[in-house]
Amino acid sequence: MEQWPPVDDDALTAELGAALWDAGPVPEEFLTAARAAFTWRNVDAELTLAELTFDSACDAEPAGLTRSAGSTRSAGSTRTLSFRSGPVVLEVEVSEAGIVGQLSPPRGGRVSAQTASGTYDEAPVDAVGFFSLAAPPPGPVQLRARTAGYAVATAWVSLR
Repeated sequence: MEQWPPVDDDALTAELGAALWDAGPVPEEFLTAARAAFTWRNVDAELTLAELTFDSACDAEPAGLTRSAGSTRSAGSTRTLSFRSGPVVLEVEVSEAGIVGQLSPPRGGRVSAQTASGTYDEAPVDAVGFFSLAAPPPGPVQLRARTAGYAVATAWVSLR
């Protein structure tokens, strides 16, 4: 068995050079992840980040929520999340059918759903702030909303 690292600098240089030469092409998934990370270089200048303030998957009922005596909580088929950034609130319900949500203050605009590899769905936001998106893929998702009055992005969250 040879000693590692080699005592001789020339042998070490030759071995490192051979390792770099034989590295092969960069895998496509690494390139995709690098391109996605590069798009984040100026996100702070464009969007305000909305923090997750409620998630029905792990939180109790939101403070101040009043339920009528006849209302019951869904048996895990729908997940509700709320995000807030200053006066802007984005609330969504995630089910097998997709994502429905509302922006407040209500304004027309567009909302998109992002994954690490890019946008997976985009939809209009109507004048009262409602929107609907396709079911999210597995893994982290970020919602981005743009209206005439504000632009906001949610924190990354796994919805499935």
